[in-house]
Amino acid sequence: MLSGMLGVFALLRKQSLLGDTISHAALPGIAFAFLLIQVKEPLVLILGAMAAGWLGTLLISWVKRNSRLKEDALMAVVLSSFFGFGLLLLSIIQGLPTANQAGLTKFLFGSAATMLRQDIIIMLVFALISIVIILLFWKEFKLATFDPDFLIAIGFPLRILDILLLSLIVVAITIGLQSVGVVLMSAMLVAPAAAARQWTDKLALMTLLSALFGVAASVGGAFASSMIIKLPTGPATVLIITGIVLFSLLFAGNRGLILKQVRRYRNRGDIAIARLLEQMLFMSKHHKDQRHKHEIAMLQSLFPEKIDRYISLLEKRKWITLTDRATMFHLTTEGFRQAEKVLDIMNGGKN
Repeated sequence: MLSGMLGVFALLRKQSLLGDTISHAALPGIAFAFLLIQVKEPLVLILGAMAAGWLGTLLISWVKRNSRLKEDALMAVVLSSFFGFGLLLLSIIQGLPTANQAGLTKFLFGSAATMLRQDIIIMLVFALISIVIILLFWKEFKLATFDPDFLIAIGFPLRILDILLLSLIVVAITIGLQSVGVVLMSAMLVAPAAAARQWTDKLALMTLLSALFGVAASVGGAFASSMIIKLPTGPATVLIITGIVLFSLLFAGNRGLILKQVRRYRNRGDIAIARLLEQMLFMSKHHKDQRHKHEIAMLQSLFPEKIDRYISLLEKRKWITLTDRATMFHLTTEGFRQAEKVLDIMNGGKN
């Protein structure tokens, strides 16, 4: 839920790579925390991960303000360097006689099955605190995302709000590392928000949908992992949220690719019918008798494609009447009215 809510702000602020960066940057923090206490204490390891992730994000922000490097390049450098350093520390831990590295590898790929009650309690506490902060600073985060200049103009400290939002994202990423893992956690930040973005333009609704998608993927991944032998929870969760994203991309109301194609196809048909009506009106006005019959063949050269389907559609709408074995037509009263309406629209409403 938390990663879905915060992923909305990361997506809208064009910081989708941030989740990947933070999750990989957290690894050396986990290793350092273990080296300090020599015990696999969940709270200490999570705090170490948060410290490293927060340090990585602050490093990106500082270098971005004081250099000409682009943010995506900085994220790539921080991601790879921190992750490499974390793997080096894990190899050192593996060689210690008092430690067993196997307990830390679950942070790489996730291992929800090995989580204990105290792990869940720690995650719950951090998540609830973060959600309360999001609700308290909702308007400020909204302004910082869409209109930062106005936020500065009314006296709010934009930099502090940015740091607070980044810190919440760090929390969301790090508390999910044990269940999903460093490698896959970034998907849980971005994917729910990407799916929700397809369904709405309203921030509140998008945040709610993103949170629900995150919850659905997590519950579905845990259920699938429990039902299918040797199916890890983390990958199952990511596959489910990927499926939600694909479904949203294809079938979302306003932005769904399939529905867009359907509307585009329908619009092409509407345009063709409008042009056909316009031409029929032009032909009818050349005769005193507006019921004068005209040959459909005269329209074949102007509308070579699908003319029969459009003629049949106009007849079903009772805009034309077909005669002489469907080789002739004349406009009906309703057809004249519709044709005049089309002509008026094409002329910009000047008729």
